[in-house]
Amino acid sequence: DVQLVESGGGSVQAGGSLRLSCAFDAYTPANVRMAWFRQAPGKEREGVASLASDGSSIYANSLKGRFSISQDIAKTTLYLQMNSLKPGDTAMYYCVACVPRYPVIRCGGPWSDPSEYNFWGQGTQVTVS
Repeated sequence: DVQLVESGGGSVQAGGSLRLSCAFDAYTPANVRMAWFRQAPGKEREGVASLASDGSSIYANSLKGRFSISQDIAKTTLYLQMNSLKPGDTAMYYCVACVPRYPVIRCGGPWSDPSEYNFWGQGTQVTVS
C-alpha cells in the first residue's frame, strides 16, 4: 500500500501563505495520479488540485492563481503552495493518490471525484483567520 503523510498545516492570518507537503513511498508506481482535497466543517470534500503522472496539473476554478501543486524531482514529495489565503480556505487538507489496479481501478475518472482515489493521508489542518 501507499503511505501518504501530510505536513505543513497551521494557523495563518488572511493574506498569508502556507506550503503543504505530502511524503509518499519511493516505491509508488510512476503512473499514479496525485491530488489535494480539503474538507471544511459541515461541507463536502472538495478537490483542490491534481497532478497527473505526465506532470500536467489541474485546479479548482475558484483556486486558480492562488494555489500551486508540484512534486519534487525524486517524485517522493507532493506540495501545495497556498498564497493569499482567505478564511474560506480553512479546512482539513488531504493528500490523495490514485494507484491503478487494473482492470478495476484505472484512475481515468474525474479528478475532483473523491471516490477516484484509493489512498488518503491523515490530513493536515489549515486555519486562516
